[in-house]
Amino acid sequence: MELHEYMEQLRQEIDRYLTLFIKTYTDAPVLNEAMLYSASNGGKRLRPVLLLIMLEAFGVDRKNGMSAAGALEMIHTYSLIHDDLPAMDNDDLRRGKPTNHKIYGEAMAILAGDGLLTDAFGMLVEDDNLSAEIRVELVGALSVLAGSTGMIAGQVMDITAESSPVDLNKLKRIHHLKTGRLIEFACLAAGYIAEQNDETRAYLSQYAGHLGLAFQIQDDILDVEGNPEIIGKTVGSDITNNKSTYVSLLGLDEAKQMLADEITSALVVLEKLPADTELLKQLTLYVASRDR
Repeated sequence: MELHEYMEQLRQEIDRYLTLFIKTYTDAPVLNEAMLYSASNGGKRLRPVLLLIMLEAFGVDRKNGMSAAGALEMIHTYSLIHDDLPAMDNDDLRRGKPTNHKIYGEAMAILAGDGLLTDAFGMLVEDDNLSAEIRVELVGALSVLAGSTGMIAGQVMDITAESSPVDLNKLKRIHHLKTGRLIEFACLAAGYIAEQNDETRAYLSQYAGHLGLAFQIQDDILDVEGNPEIIGKTVGSDITNNKSTYVSLLGLDEAKQMLADEITSALVVLEKLPADTELLKQLTLYVASRDR
């Protein structure tokens, strides 16, 4: 099956899993609606798709990764809801639709994000397809990688960087945390579920580091030369918000070269995995060529 067709199949499976969980898990009707509004608002589902493809590369049925994939997407969605708030990036559009706070107000948007964040751990804990030991490993990894030593730490560094210039090393550190940590969870979760050893998990973290940087560099490039109708948000918002980006620090040509270098490094690490990595290689190349 061709990569894009398979990604779409996985995306639909993830969407159904998420929608059913949120509808049955959340009691308050307005909160349920606000959570579903953002959780079902399209998107590539790249992180959970990566998790499921990685899991299958290790020869494990992807149904065993659905709760980890769903929890990961809930965490990602909550972070986007909060990122879009006036106190953060102050965005009016997300994936071509009004952002959550534009529909439900700031208070409900905050609570919808809180609900998605908290319920993600409930999704993991209640998955009887996984052993208790694996569930504990997944909950621990997600709390670390999404929390104050992971994604949130990167968001804090990103906000403070708006008022003071950063060099390339600090920018890479910001994105290693803000963007790369959730991608790292996608890879490590597959490693935990497939019961891979420490050496393989180390390779998974290395791969995720390169892929996460590549993902962010392409985001920065799209913010300059992307089509707003395709990417579903206003182009040039990074400049408006005085954000340091790979394009602003390096220029467009050098940013594209850095993107190519990170993709090459990611592919090299894939070769070290005890897995069938053909689809993973295609997905890695897709990250560098995506238009949204």
